[in-house]
Amino acid sequence: MSGSALLIHDDCRHFRGDIPCKPNKEFGVHCDGCEYYDKITENILIIKLGAAGDVLRTTPILHTLKAQHPHARIWWLTLSPELVPTSHVDKILKWNTENLEILSALKFSLLFNLDKDHHACALANRLEAKKKIGFLLSRLGVSMPADKNALEKYETGIFDDVSIANRKSYPEELFEVCGYKFAGEKYILDAPADINFPGLDSSRPIVGMNTGAGIRWTSRLWSTGHWAELAKKLHAKGFNVLLLGGPDEDARNKEIQDLSGGTAQYIGYFPLTIFISLVNKCSTIISGVTMAFHIAVALEKKIVLINNIFNKYEFGDLYGLGTVVEPDKPCICYFRGTCINKEYFCLEHLPVEKVLQAVL
Repeated sequence: MSGSALLIHDDCRHFRGDIPCKPNKEFGVHCDGCEYYDKITENILIIKLGAAGDVLRTTPILHTLKAQHPHARIWWLTLSPELVPTSHVDKILKWNTENLEILSALKFSLLFNLDKDHHACALANRLEAKKKIGFLLSRLGVSMPADKNALEKYETGIFDDVSIANRKSYPEELFEVCGYKFAGEKYILDAPADINFPGLDSSRPIVGMNTGAGIRWTSRLWSTGHWAELAKKLHAKGFNVLLLGGPDEDARNKEIQDLSGGTAQYIGYFPLTIFISLVNKCSTIISGVTMAFHIAVALEKKIVLINNIFNKYEFGDLYGLGTVVEPDKPCICYFRGTCINKEYFCLEHLPVEKVLQAVL
């Protein structure tokens, strides 16, 4: 930078401009001759707002971005900043007015909008970038693919029959949208804090049972009676059972604990970062398609995934971490939040023994 008595590398990855950089704080160095100088040559933006689990399962793309663009400053705009890895992303921004102002003043070499929500697409339209990847907003106000790479993923999102016929996993589709080829890249999550949870019984291997699916998704709820019965059987097999969930599952988990005669332990719900630490105490996770499932994948826990309304191929091989179990009677409520089947509720036909054997 010219016009200063001191040499200033404002293109350094560590440089802030408003406050001292980390190397200056920790080692007292200045830019002149600094061994920590990491020159930035481009900005790359990822827009992935969506559900928290979707944010986590987008992180594999960072492996490729870091490898192909080692001198890029990577920005990520999201609604779940706690789940974006600081190890791979330089600027993690939550969607708010202040941060949108910042982004509007920047120029990007690559902009990845991986959400089809209209406000995300509208922002992608408006921001300045040499190349835009993923999804944009059409002149008539609907989301559309930015290029041919996003077309297949776009079609699976607007036609149920096309989605049902799909045989690609989500990471495969994600990499395809971005113009890359998936090669087994894993989720990335910052290492959780090692927290002591008072009352948590870790005397035996812990099986975490994430029993909910969110308020909107009653079609995916296995009964409290089934969960309680599974807890009893797991306890008898030498495991401790821990009930997991958020505030929406609080009453449900208390009921399961009572029905299980106390063999299922419930110690309450926690903020997200603490919840991640709690999941990390478990050796195995049983869950539907939820944020807890994606956290378990990121932490490389053993997994039994209970699925009924989604395409099982979306989950691939679960990175070799576990298996998908489905009801013995087919589900007809594809991607529906409530069950429309008048004859039976499919999850009533998922035997406890089937889930137990998957865990074992």
